[in-house]
Amino acid sequence: MATNNYKETIYIPLEDVESEHCALIVEKELSLVKGIESHNVELNNRRAAITVKDNEVVAAAVKAVKDLGYGVSTITKTFPVLGMTCASCASSAESMVKYEQGVLNAAVNFATGNLTVEYLPNITDATKIQKAVQAGGYDLLMEDEATQQETLESIHAEKFRTLKTKTIWAIILSLPVVIIGMFFMDMPYANPIMWFFATPVVLWLGKDFFTNAWKQAKHGSANMDTLVALSTGIAYIFSIFNMLFANFWHQRGLHAHVYFEAAAVVIAFILLGKLLEEKAKGNTSSAIKKLMGLQPKTVMVIQADGSERQVAIAAVNVGDIIQVKPGEKIAVDGMVISGDSYVDESMLSGEPVPVLKKENEKVFAGTINQKGSFQFSAVKVGKETMLAQIIKMVQDAQGSKAPVQKMVDKIAGVFVPVVIGIALFTFAMWLTLVGDNGVVQGLLAAVTVLVIACPCALGLATPTAIMVGVGKGAEHGILIKDAESLQLAKRIDAIVLDKTGTITEGRPRVTGIQWLNDDDTTNGILLNIEKQSEHPLAEALVNHLAGVSATPIAAFDSITGKGAKAKYGLETYYVGNKKLLMENGISIATELQRQEDQWSEESKTVIWFANSTNTLAVIAISDKIKETSVLAIQEMEAMGIELYMLTGDNESTAKAIAEQTGIKHYKAEVMPQHKADFVKELQQQGKVVAMVGDGINDSTALATADVGIAMGKGSDIAMDVAKMTIIASDLTKIPQAIRLSKQTVATIKQNLFWAFIYNVIGIPLAAGILFPINGLLLNPMIAGAAMALSSVSVVSNSLRLKWEK
Repeated sequence: MATNNYKETIYIPLEDVESEHCALIVEKELSLVKGIESHNVELNNRRAAITVKDNEVVAAAVKAVKDLGYGVSTITKTFPVLGMTCASCASSAESMVKYEQGVLNAAVNFATGNLTVEYLPNITDATKIQKAVQAGGYDLLMEDEATQQETLESIHAEKFRTLKTKTIWAIILSLPVVIIGMFFMDMPYANPIMWFFATPVVLWLGKDFFTNAWKQAKHGSANMDTLVALSTGIAYIFSIFNMLFANFWHQRGLHAHVYFEAAAVVIAFILLGKLLEEKAKGNTSSAIKKLMGLQPKTVMVIQADGSERQVAIAAVNVGDIIQVKPGEKIAVDGMVISGDSYVDESMLSGEPVPVLKKENEKVFAGTINQKGSFQFSAVKVGKETMLAQIIKMVQDAQGSKAPVQKMVDKIAGVFVPVVIGIALFTFAMWLTLVGDNGVVQGLLAAVTVLVIACPCALGLATPTAIMVGVGKGAEHGILIKDAESLQLAKRIDAIVLDKTGTITEGRPRVTGIQWLNDDDTTNGILLNIEKQSEHPLAEALVNHLAGVSATPIAAFDSITGKGAKAKYGLETYYVGNKKLLMENGISIATELQRQEDQWSEESKTVIWFANSTNTLAVIAISDKIKETSVLAIQEMEAMGIELYMLTGDNESTAKAIAEQTGIKHYKAEVMPQHKADFVKELQQQGKVVAMVGDGINDSTALATADVGIAMGKGSDIAMDVAKMTIIASDLTKIPQAIRLSKQTVATIKQNLFWAFIYNVIGIPLAAGILFPINGLLLNPMIAGAAMALSSVSVVSNSLRLKWEK
């Protein structure tokens, strides 16, 4: 990083800056970024050169460029961090990465143990970031994603086994020390025997606390290990001094107490607490483990000669033909090419009813075939499968930080130095106010303060709740992209619903065509126009006219929100809504108008086919309302949420759908670009708005809304833009997601309350605030047990989320 002594030139690689005009726009925006000394956009090199004194300014510059709609070539990666022992470690490792030049954003999540970092690849790389982390006494697990999780699992398993062994030995060796210290202090050689048993606990089983504290001290920082090392180290050394130089105290009329039991038991309790915490944290990530367990290790691939060959999942390529037998898991995403069967998709969608898969139907990795067998062609493999994307999305969301976490991180960052300050102040106060016995009691009180303080409870309060909340959502078919949207969802008070594919099934079918004078000679032109259209209604018409021969057409043009047009010979033909006809001055025959009125009253969507002067046909398309939509709408209304339906359909169809579902507010004939405008209108009224949609035409509105919710059977673009995805396309999942948000935020608040209260009450109690009143001075052993239990209680409270309805 550039220091304040000199200026540094940083090159930001730009994307989509194609002209001088674009370059000038970027130049102007960079001139407004505070901290940039000079700037120049090099169009030919596709980069911006900026001179800065502070690395943080680079992140602000990149954000400014992205906010303009241009791209910046950055890399975002997630690495497991090894060697962290507490929330302060996470804060320390995070600050070290942020200090590295070229790093734009870095977040270390103590609960998941992961670092998520975004950086400029032309300035830094993963190796440099690893070195920065190693300098702080930690490390990054650098593996490719395919093997990273397995390696991480084995590292965690080994760590857990080691911790378990240490804990058992610490308890076994501490027991004699406690028994002698409490009941047999006057027995011969009591002190040397306690020293004998306490030494391996402190210096062998507790060695990591001291080595980690030393690493922190070398970098001018402190963490949980610092507190444990100081407290147990002082108690242990003080006890050795009192044992070997008892006369020093006897000459002053004081008894030479030893505190070997405090040092040993504190380490035993903290190790036990860490063991329970690791066990509980393992349970919080059970959703990821379940998802990862869904993919088989091998598959049966059909060779070109028709023979079968078993291959590893990593060796499957796009286009391979895979055989699936009854009861087998589907390995990759694909398209059925022969056979049929019912497939259990509940692990992805949360829906318990198996889905019939026939030829040309999609199948997804991780789902389970039932009784039939079929062959399918691999379409998406490896990281591209829906299951892999879900796992990544859940991991990213579990690793992201909720807004409230930022405040907690700041507190955790200064917590340990403040506690050390309080411990020194406590010792000084006892020394000043108590007199002869002040040294012993002050030292004991200071040790107790160091032992009882717990930044881990604070550090775990938010991320463990987020992990469980996101995991629970994933298990029920609700994918949450980040912690911020999970926290925000509870405040939703207005939901905008797209009609097609959201309220309705999104599988429209033609229920009737009336041709003018029963003349259908132009049906080949109608078919070919619809074949080239991307609108969902067009597919319904193509399927309906399956037996018709398509007539060659020219100059096809899609007219957004209205329909399409094309030429056949010298004549122009139109397919679309009534607005398209009106704009082109096309007359509508009375008999076709009457038919439209009738179909509209039946809540059917009506589209028109015409030439440049007259309508030739009117077509009715019906899209069935989902069985769950009415129930979901009633549920959301009961929650006090205002619902709005937006559709490109005509007024009468929209009104009929609204009446059938119980939606009070609706807008018909809405153009795709106006959906986002409507969302903004609601936001300007002070509402927290969720937009629910499934199509490409909903993507702008999904991005504009406070919480964008995509229906999982929709387009990839909608799912990419949205903050939440409902895999099953079931609207009842939305109130479920809002309830989950409320439960998660409530759990975070409970966790933070108990973590703060614990420290606010525990630290003054340990300092001896009640001693002048009732003579109470907390024993370091009890403080160690309390500290260990505080973290465990926070994680356990988060786990309660799993079982809440």
